[in-house]
Amino acid sequence: MEKTAILAITKNGIKIAKELKEKFSSWEVFAPNKFSDGNTSVNWYADSTSTKIVELFKSNDALVCLFSLGAVIRLISPHLKDKKTDPAVIVIDDKAQFVISTLSGHLGGANKLTNDIADRLGATPVITTAADVNKTIAVDLVGKDFGWKIDDDSNVTKISAFMVNEEKIGVYQNCGRKDWWGDKLPANVTIYPTINELKNSDSKGCLIITDEIVDDDLLQNSVVYRPPSLVVGVGLHWDTTKETIKDGLMSCMNKFKLGEKSIARFVSIKKEKDVVGLVELAKEMSIHIQYFEKEELASIATPNPSNTVQTFEGTPSVSEAAAIRSSEGKLVVEKQKFPPDLTIAIARIPN
Repeated sequence: MEKTAILAITKNGIKIAKELKEKFSSWEVFAPNKFSDGNTSVNWYADSTSTKIVELFKSNDALVCLFSLGAVIRLISPHLKDKKTDPAVIVIDDKAQFVISTLSGHLGGANKLTNDIADRLGATPVITTAADVNKTIAVDLVGKDFGWKIDDDSNVTKISAFMVNEEKIGVYQNCGRKDWWGDKLPANVTIYPTINELKNSDSKGCLIITDEIVDDDLLQNSVVYRPPSLVVGVGLHWDTTKETIKDGLMSCMNKFKLGEKSIARFVSIKKEKDVVGLVELAKEMSIHIQYFEKEELASIATPNPSNTVQTFEGTPSVSEAAAIRSSEGKLVVEKQKFPPDLTIAIARIPN
């Protein structure tokens, strides 16, 4: 966790908190100043605990509480929003016998943190989420460590229920890392080599891992994951606007039925100064830009080289060459031209 706070309100709790601080050095310890022993590793507070816990809840990625589970629930419950934004909350009893994953077990990382803390303290981890208890696939976590994005999370709860109740689940994958589950899938999960085979199967729910647009008739009972598998090569002029680039990009994505959330990065030729329009679009879409020198691009074989581009840029290809060079894969969209001065090509990063 990037930012974790430990809140202890008893003498035993403070002792355990100091032990945790030794094991997790970046974590901050908070305790009431009435117990202060002058230890500078502890942030001694004068506020009420009910005030302090709200402050820590709102300002940390994870909160470890060394007092009663019931008290923690009562204090934080008015401030809960949703599992996407609430921090992980872990509760440890006053004797450090049990470490309880209390809030944001999956997306917030509380379950993993609970196991880490319990291992360090020699305590018993308490985790109650069904996917973990049944040692099956946590639908909301598939590919999270690899940067995959869920296209639409409205079906996550439903498909999660199918998963833990051992209903038939079908999986189709055409991009992204294949080691997202390990050696052995749960018995109720079947991988299908084609999307049509998945569509014609008797699967009650589906996990679809793809950078392509999925037919509407499959979406009702599916969760679609978008690995960062597409590299967008951009050839452009110094004054090409953000709007022009975005319109061209969306035209390509729609025409070739590709998912926008699978764009890993924009790539282009290194110019004397960055093109403002591309920088603005990258910022708006939270997508990284990678640049290549003209000599690097000139060495890449492309299907649609241009003498005009060679004259002005010193390489016969920008968009195609940059996409191939960065992805180390093959083009899925050859150069598309958009007047007056934009070209876009898209390559897929190999699995």
